[in-house]
Amino acid sequence: NKIVDEITRTKLKYITIEDLKVSNMMKNKHLSKAIQEQNFYAIRTKLVNKCKERNIELRIVDTFYPSSKTCSCCGNIKKDLKLNDRIYKCNNCGLEIDRDYNASINLEKAQVYKVIA
Repeated sequence: NKIVDEITRTKLKYITIEDLKVSNMMKNKHLSKAIQEQNFYAIRTKLVNKCKERNIELRIVDTFYPSSKTCSCCGNIKKDLKLNDRIYKCNNCGLEIDRDYNASINLEKAQVYKVIA
């Protein structure tokens, strides 16, 4: 996979990903088609192999870690974040940021994880 190769080629010390439960995500009729088209298992397998090959630590964060709901600036957890909210707006500090970018910052900061590669 070209994306996995590109990511692991940048000589990172570690990569952190969420432990996605695809079977639960498939229950959402709005997401299931898009999820089927992505092969998360194959991508994760390639990522594990490339990380091992290139000596990059691969960290897995628990499924229930609130990476999308936590403000990456102040740490406030938003209870009412909907799946279609693409911009994260913090009610505490006022931060407005792309939801996925916010989650990626939180994953980078995660303190509890399992190392699999």
